Amino acid sequence: MAVLRSCHVIFGVLAFLLAGTAVEAAEWTVHPGESIAAAIERAAPGDMVQVERGRYTERLVINKPITLKGIDRPTLSGGLEGDTIRIVAEDVVIDGLNVSDSGDSLLHQNAGIYIQPGAHRAVVRNCNLSYNLFGLWIEKVNDIRIENNLITGKRDYRSSSRGNGIQLYNTKGARIIGNRVSFVRDAIYVDVSHHAIFRGNRMHHSRYGTHYMNSYYNQWEGNDSYHNRGGLALMEVRNQVVRNNRAWGNSDHGIMLRTMQDSVVENNVVAGNARGFFIYDAEYNILRGNQIIDNIVGVHLWAGSFNNQVEHNDFISNREQVRYVASRDTAWGVKEGNHWSNYIGWDRNGDGIGDVPYEANDVVDRLSWRHPMMKLLLASPAVQTLRMVGQQFPLLRAPSIVDPNPRMHPDKNDWRNWLGKYFPGAR
Repeated sequence: MAVLRSCHVIFGVLAFLLAGTAVEAAEWTVHPGESIAAAIERAAPGDMVQVERGRYTERLVINKPITLKGIDRPTLSGGLEGDTIRIVAEDVVIDGLNVSDSGDSLLHQNAGIYIQPGAHRAVVRNCNLSYNLFGLWIEKVNDIRIENNLITGKRDYRSSSRGNGIQLYNTKGARIIGNRVSFVRDAIYVDVSHHAIFRGNRMHHSRYGTHYMNSYYNQWEGNDSYHNRGGLALMEVRNQVVRNNRAWGNSDHGIMLRTMQDSVVENNVVAGNARGFFIYDAEYNILRGNQIIDNIVGVHLWAGSFNNQVEHNDFISNREQVRYVASRDTAWGVKEGNHWSNYIGWDRNGDGIGDVPYEANDVVDRLSWRHPMMKLLLASPAVQTLRMVGQQFPLLRAPSIVDPNPRMHPDKNDWRNWLGKYFPGAR
């Protein structure tokens, strides 16, 4: 009998455990006029709270791992106070909501969605975030995913009074993919965030498309940054892959590489900017396969940016191909060469490589930088004579970017598509 009782107890425990594993996540539906916060309070970890189409004015704190999903895109308004949604738990998913009307305190970093420290693995996707100070504030979390959101800021505020579209601070493993961000201070602001992927984002009408500092081992791929003051600004970084991005029509730079090391910058398009690339104190990087087209200055190179490999790039129709500030020559194109649309050399053996090296600037270029009005005289015989004399006499020669293997033809044939894409009203 004792054995029989033990068996019954064991079977009872097993039945209880099996019943527990069979419990499915519940779904809660919020109808117009009802409280989303009340549904979140009733939900258990792992549940889904579905919100029907309508307008809801409330501020939410999500303190358990649930999915908050909009049906036919309902609107959640924060009433212009504080954060509209604050995520404090791990494994929260927000999907398909209009999130709007946060407060405007820069001191308290009011955001449409605030993901606070420790809220790891949060997912925000398919949302419209509008008229928030910060679209998303994300701090001290790992493995978050921000995907396919439309983010617009407080357009009636001055740029300095706006927040950023997506703000990342002290994160690891973030995935920022397919977002459209505009009318904020900086579209994507990144600081001390590592092992992240930024792919397929569109950033426009902001101060910087991306403002990015003190971060390592990240990948920037397939992003568009246009009609900003600056496109992509990478500062105090190393071990980056910057590939297949397009930065065009920005009033200052397309892509800034400042104090950057051990990175690959390849197959990007920088077109119609004041400066295509601004390279400052950047060393031991590879720049290859980029198209630098129709900028006022193709590359502004400054502050000892030596020891970079620059190969197979196309420099086409820039008013100044390279503005180079240094005390000695720097060699580009040592292995394979670059294409320079203003190269006037020849190719007698027909191998596609010019027979004489290309030099990016000379004494006339230097004088025109110091005295901009001199550009009115560039076509005059006297200035052309000065240019020829400077080439013949080494004492008059200015340090330059020297390409020993200038390519006679561009590497890519679609460069004409990028002509004339200027910042509105700039030219």
